[in-house]
Amino acid sequence: MEQQFLINMSQDEFFERLKECFAEALFAPEPNEGVKVKKHYVYGLQGLCDLFGCSTATASRIKRSGVIDAAISQVGNTIVVDADLAVDLLKVRKRAGNLHGHSHK
Repeated sequence: MEQQFLINMSQDEFFERLKECFAEALFAPEPNEGVKVKKHYVYGLQGLCDLFGCSTATASRIKRSGVIDAAISQVGNTIVVDADLAVDLLKVRKRAGNLHGHSHK
């Protein structure tokens, strides 16, 4: 469509263009339309134990280390962990070096 200044449009041309703009906005596909990501959460230290397959002491140490802080929400004693994010964060940390700063052989 040829662009023209608003001042040069008739009232009918203006309203027609306005309708076209609204139609484009209403019917344009949303980014990631149809893609729904379901979050996977675990709860408490036991949830971390189950997620990482480790003992309560190790789960507590991982939590205290700060490595998975971005995945944790805590109010009082209630811990909620975004499991997928926690696993990703731990993988990145393990690639960068062991949690304890040394390797086990």
